[in-house]
Amino acid sequence: MNPRFLVLTITALIAFSSFAADQTVPSLDPNAAKPPVAARKPKIVGLHGDKTEDPYFWLREKDNPELLAHLKAENAYTAAVMAPFQAFEDSLYREMLGRIKQTDVSAPYPQRGYWLYQRTEEGKQYPIYCRKKADFAAPEEVILDVNELAKGQKFMAVNSFEYSDDNTLLAYSTDVNGHRDYDFHLKNLATGEEVKTPLGKVADLAWAADNKTIFFVTENEAKRNNRLWRYTQGEREPTLLYEEHDELFDLAVDRSRDGKIAFLGIGSSRTTEFRFLPAAKPKDEWQVLAPRRNEIEYYPEHRDGIFYIRTNDGAKEFRVVTAPSARPGVEHWKELVPAQPGVTIEDFEPFADHAVVVERAEGLIGFRITDFQNKKSQRIDLPEPAYLAGSEFNVEFSTGTFRFKYESPVTPPSVYEYDIATDSKKLLKQVEVLGDYDPTRYLVERVRATAKDGKEVPLDIVRRKDVPVNGSAVCWLQGYGSYGISIDPSFSSNRISLLDRGVIYAIAHVRGGGELGQAWHEDGRMMSKMNTFTDFIACADFLVEKKYGTHERLAIQGGSAGGLLIGATINLRPGLAKVAILNVPFVDVINTMSDASLPLTTGEYIEWGNPKNKAEYDYMKTYSPYDNVAAQEYPAIFLFTSLNDSQVPFWEPAKFAAKLRATKTDNNPLLFRINLDAGHGGASGRFDRLREVAFEYTFGLAAFGLANDAAKAVPVAAAAKAEEKN
Repeated sequence: MNPRFLVLTITALIAFSSFAADQTVPSLDPNAAKPPVAARKPKIVGLHGDKTEDPYFWLREKDNPELLAHLKAENAYTAAVMAPFQAFEDSLYREMLGRIKQTDVSAPYPQRGYWLYQRTEEGKQYPIYCRKKADFAAPEEVILDVNELAKGQKFMAVNSFEYSDDNTLLAYSTDVNGHRDYDFHLKNLATGEEVKTPLGKVADLAWAADNKTIFFVTENEAKRNNRLWRYTQGEREPTLLYEEHDELFDLAVDRSRDGKIAFLGIGSSRTTEFRFLPAAKPKDEWQVLAPRRNEIEYYPEHRDGIFYIRTNDGAKEFRVVTAPSARPGVEHWKELVPAQPGVTIEDFEPFADHAVVVERAEGLIGFRITDFQNKKSQRIDLPEPAYLAGSEFNVEFSTGTFRFKYESPVTPPSVYEYDIATDSKKLLKQVEVLGDYDPTRYLVERVRATAKDGKEVPLDIVRRKDVPVNGSAVCWLQGYGSYGISIDPSFSSNRISLLDRGVIYAIAHVRGGGELGQAWHEDGRMMSKMNTFTDFIACADFLVEKKYGTHERLAIQGGSAGGLLIGATINLRPGLAKVAILNVPFVDVINTMSDASLPLTTGEYIEWGNPKNKAEYDYMKTYSPYDNVAAQEYPAIFLFTSLNDSQVPFWEPAKFAAKLRATKTDNNPLLFRINLDAGHGGASGRFDRLREVAFEYTFGLAAFGLANDAAKAVPVAAAAKAEEKN
């Protein structure tokens, strides 16, 4: 950068900051109202002779009127504290809404003679599913208008969405409360009428090839997918085909891309088994492809009588083998794609003439395409230093193209079509960001922080180019770090509202996630879970050391298992950040993992541990946020959850808030907000969800004195003029 331009840019920022500081900015005052105090009703909990008094255990009593009154009091208190910022929140909402092209259409994709797509309309919360036959100039058929389904409902989500092979029927499911209770629907696409069936709740489904038979999965009371059924139209009742009794395993049903095989996946987070039958013969017996073996994962696809199997058998980061469909056992497996050092094979997609290997190296996804005939391979160029990429609606088996999605912290979500013959890619669709968004104003960096034990932890950072890295900026650090899930750096048009106020945004790829492969996950689970939290602390300290911010100018945020990360972090290092935001946080680890009747608990014994094992119980208790609340000063805290969350029960953050209020020694704001009509993901409508984001951002910005319109960083024009002169 030209030194004179740098000086002029910083001068513009200083002048702007002085102007903003002169404005009247309301404070985030926790004394604006009296905070609710949860009644103490001591209950003795604990295992292995460790008897602990839990005064807030009763907050899980969902049908207790006293509980509902307490939750409403929490919402009222939060509203009172945030009332001075209502105008700013409304302005922020309008600002973020103004970037959204409300009437829009997705990139159409081909499937069995139709072009399929979704579109949205001005002022409507939900998508509309559509199709056109053969030529995209053909008349549009509206298949499913989710806005119509949502009428009279406070929540609406569509889950399974599958066309029959002859395109005449649509099987789909809907959730109207956020609890992932999905009701089955079958629609006749010729008449538009719903076909009556005896099916009720379904968790997953797939069509057989006869256009009248559906395989579907149901769940038990603990919301574990445990039964496979078959239903053929005209039958009075479905037929139970399989029940999984091992509480670590869930079921899923699917079809191969070539349509020839129906698969039943039986899997825990560490072990899989697949069964299969010809999709055209739905009443055949399901055959075991390869019996389950502890901590061996395999994932099959099918092409020309051959199974293509991605597996970690003999390769920690996976390899690809083949086996004849008539003899699929392990003894017949032959290696096709060997393992490579430093590379994780995340997927293998065979098509009629080629295969796509989806690989992850150095935390980033890449695509390697190999021709089955000449064995030649080619890679798709993805040039940015940090991005999100993945396969996108590649449903046709015979094709010479490969579609993939791509975005980065500065590049809006895009769909590309890669032509294999010409080794070229074409942009089919990029989400349009309205307003004056210009990606060249922003900078993306990938750096590494050194963890406590010397491991290098990747960090992705995005900021405006005109925001100085001198410790004066607010830094907003996000993390997750569980289940081997990779939090790839995506685009958010909402985040622009933070960046344009001078906020530097960072994502910490801590252990427990999958960014650096299976070993990265291994090193942050079970008896190594503490690495997740110390990695995150190391990332925060790195950002301060490199002057992206200071501890007094740092916000930390995480959701679900990421909420556990933030909860554990503020107990371990309460002075690490000024602001902590926990979305649907998993914070009551011991109580949740001790209750096998709760959704997800048993299946997660191999992620967190089973409290019935004393060593695992003792270790979990060292980091469980609820169990480690201490009489110390904490940052400003915002907790958000939903009443119908089936993944992390609402009572976890409710109890955490109550215990923090009764224990912490500071007077920093502690706000707890609960959506009484939603589930794990918050509000289902796009505008309602945007309102929740606006509120969350307002809290964070208010804590730093930036919740006023004058604080918006607009010296870009001055900087641009300075650049023109130089």
